[in-house]
Amino acid sequence: MANFPPLNEQLDLITKGAAEIIPVEELSKRIEASIASGKPMRIKAGFDPTAPDLHLGHTVLMRKLRHFQQLGHTVIFLIGDSTALIGDPTGKSQTRKPLTREQINENAKTYQEQVFRILDKDKTEVRYNSEWLDKLGYADFVKLLAQFTVSQMLEREDFHKRFNAEEPIALHELMYPIAQGYDSVALESDVELGGTDQKFNLMRGRDLQRHFGQQPQIVLMMPIIEGLDGVQKMSKSLGNAIGVNEPPFDMFGKLMTVGDELMWRYWTLLTDVPASEIDTMKARVADGSLHPMAAKKAMARTITAGFSSPEQALRAEENWATQFQKGGTSEDTERVTLARADLAWDEAAATIGLDKLLVGAGFAASMGEARRKRAEKAVKIADVVVEDARFALPSSNTTLLVKLGKKTKLVTVE
Repeated sequence: MANFPPLNEQLDLITKGAAEIIPVEELSKRIEASIASGKPMRIKAGFDPTAPDLHLGHTVLMRKLRHFQQLGHTVIFLIGDSTALIGDPTGKSQTRKPLTREQINENAKTYQEQVFRILDKDKTEVRYNSEWLDKLGYADFVKLLAQFTVSQMLEREDFHKRFNAEEPIALHELMYPIAQGYDSVALESDVELGGTDQKFNLMRGRDLQRHFGQQPQIVLMMPIIEGLDGVQKMSKSLGNAIGVNEPPFDMFGKLMTVGDELMWRYWTLLTDVPASEIDTMKARVADGSLHPMAAKKAMARTITAGFSSPEQALRAEENWATQFQKGGTSEDTERVTLARADLAWDEAAATIGLDKLLVGAGFAASMGEARRKRAEKAVKIADVVVEDARFALPSSNTTLLVKLGKKTKLVTVE
């Protein structure tokens, strides 16, 4: 029999950062049953290997898996090699381009290399849903489909929007939530993790488990984390992501560009620090006993250490301080100071007009040239490509490392 931490201790870690738990009252009962029996809960999270590289946004679910793992429960890292052939339609306005089995297998290899920076490899059950989905016969799959109606599928928000807009919905897309739901049956999961955008799919697992006589899983949804711009979700295509494989200095530097408010989201969703400690730090920043910059450095160092080592993270912090705080940039790096009032400052959104910054700092001769440079993806702030016309300022007095082509300047916005 396994020895588990007490209920309150488990709940503190499991619920940290969670957006929604369904049904929330069942979670305590399931944990208590696990403690009483000495049998770990089975915790599942599925990932379709649709791209080879992971960013920190992907790790929010993995970190929650880690929390369950630290508490002694069985963690299942499910690679959706069969569902990837369909492509999850969540949030998509059109049918995904299908991947080949070869592409999926190659991506799956890189996923495993990256995920074990967070999870304990020896304590992680890695499964592929081709183990059961590929073996389902025609009659069995028809029986699965018979548990749902077309109207139920169209209740899903993205399908509903596409249907009303008279945009095509391929039949195989309607099968995706059902296939994901059957994964929960095959794995007999007690808890399934997913993002808030996955709610429809996650609930289908409960439906099918109930149909097959299993105890329906608890659904635990985590928020979708914002990228470095503090506005849109983290995405490599939007240029606001931090890759899991980035060098420590680059990761630390990018983390230092996040806004003061977003910093607390990163503390909560991207670290193992208890919520009570984060609340204490937040209170200290509010009463002035802790400077926001110190809290942000600690956040950047903590996250960077998790993907490299404490020593590498500390070295990255020292190098960052030398370059950006101690005048460690090269002597010919030009420094420019601009007033936010001259940069189309939007106080409510805490953003400035990037084109005005480029013109004011001497990167572009006109607003038109600045727009063209953004469109060409030639503008970088803290080595992150910035394409949006508005840029969120991380704090009240901010120094930005701005690059356009071979020009590099430190621009302070007051």
